[in-house]
Amino acid sequence: MPLPQLIKSLSRQTFPDRLAFDQARRRLCRELKLPAPASTELLKVYNKLVKSKEIKPNPALQNWLKKREVRTLSGVAPIAVLTKPYPCPGRCAYCPTEKGMPKSYLSNEPAVMRAILTKFDPAVQVKTRLDALTENGHNTDKCELIVMGGTWSYLPKNYQNWYIKRCFDAFNGRRAKNLKVAQNWNEKAHHRVVGLTLETRPDFITPEEINRWRQLGATRVELGVQHLDDKILKLNLRGHDSAETARATKLLKQAGFKITYHLMPGLPGSTPQKDLAVFKKLFSDPDFQPDQIKIYPCVVVKGSLLYRWWKAGKYKPYTDKQLYNLLVKIKNLLPPYTRLTRLIRDIPRESIEAGNKISNLRQMLAADKRVKCRCIRCREVKNQESLLRRGYGGQARIKNQELKSRHYPASGGVEYFLSFEDKKTDKLAAFLRLRIPTKGEVNFIPELQNAALIREVHTYGAAMRLGGKSTATQHLGLGKKLILAAEKIAEKQGFHKIAVIAGIGVRPYYYKLGYKPEGTYLVKNLK
Repeated sequence: MPLPQLIKSLSRQTFPDRLAFDQARRRLCRELKLPAPASTELLKVYNKLVKSKEIKPNPALQNWLKKREVRTLSGVAPIAVLTKPYPCPGRCAYCPTEKGMPKSYLSNEPAVMRAILTKFDPAVQVKTRLDALTENGHNTDKCELIVMGGTWSYLPKNYQNWYIKRCFDAFNGRRAKNLKVAQNWNEKAHHRVVGLTLETRPDFITPEEINRWRQLGATRVELGVQHLDDKILKLNLRGHDSAETARATKLLKQAGFKITYHLMPGLPGSTPQKDLAVFKKLFSDPDFQPDQIKIYPCVVVKGSLLYRWWKAGKYKPYTDKQLYNLLVKIKNLLPPYTRLTRLIRDIPRESIEAGNKISNLRQMLAADKRVKCRCIRCREVKNQESLLRRGYGGQARIKNQELKSRHYPASGGVEYFLSFEDKKTDKLAAFLRLRIPTKGEVNFIPELQNAALIREVHTYGAAMRLGGKSTATQHLGLGKKLILAAEKIAEKQGFHKIAVIAGIGVRPYYYKLGYKPEGTYLVKNLK
């Protein structure tokens, strides 16, 4: 049969990049007189041939056959789900309100369309995404659960507990009697939740709310910051000021959370100069210093107060040139310890009445020679196997590997960013975020009192199976080396205790390194 013959031929070859693979695939299809087959079809044939031992496993070929390979190149499989429509406490001028949709979301956005098909059932949403990623060749052993839908903190508490438990049930493949049991099962499940992200507003962050989030298993928060100019926030009816953002950021960092800011250039009352000043302040003022940012340029959509302002001539969005030049400047000032996760939001072009309609801004900026961005996403090693080499005893490692340590003041403490990087290419293979609190600082979480805090450990490269062996960056032991380095820094700073905020599914990894459960954290005595 032609398809097995095609796969067998491809499995005997090596390809330096995707272009070379695609050229070889097209050439073989012509020789075998085959119409261009879908990658999902070829993946099924590949898996059958491996199972029957007609060919040897070829991770590189399997990787080239993946659909939307970028989905898992950051090391984990993102599973985004949407909460049901529910009232929002905000009255933001730019935010659309569509009947039957969660506040700020439109029914024709891709993630929303998937949620509608499942009637907003969290378990069905999770299973649908797992099945889709698996069918397209992605590994789903390690997953990050991302809950969207606006202000999570405003949802009824019973619904929150039910929602997260249903998600864990779907990852576990069985229904638990309560959330605690579901979380315990997930420590050994096939699909493990290594991170849980919730989104809310800065003015809803309190010590009590953070403790609730930890009971749910949350490890990262997305904050709707939008701007740091209080006059602009007030004009747009945001309902909070920059002081609320600073307060929320400090509380979250004291609890070990990773923090993503949502930022919106082009709001009414702003200018490109004011927007640029915001991004400069983000990384120079210790009150902020987000770990990740999402940039959502302001656009006009129906169902918002901004739409009425625009129709009345009271608002004029940036031109494409103004926005693009602003983004060039923003990209060039991002520090190497921050990740620019997203550059635009998935609002379909037909829903945008005015404002940016260019969907490939990130690709345009990546090709612009004026842009020298050193954010985490731009430096991720991804699947660049050329950066790996064999060391003694066949041990794989990063070429020109260097352990770097950067530190900066943030929210009353000091943040250390430890990373393994290729010193010639500046590519980033793994990193760790360590927080050293001010001596004597009172933490509202008892188990974190007088403790250094590991807020994040991340190894980049294509997501690999748990416990597997390979030369991929995820299996080089870089995470363990970074944790040991963090422990040494904590000891040197006079701390005898170190804690880690760990996703439910990654707890067993830390157990092996001597960490033990204490409250909702994992703690190690350095003495």
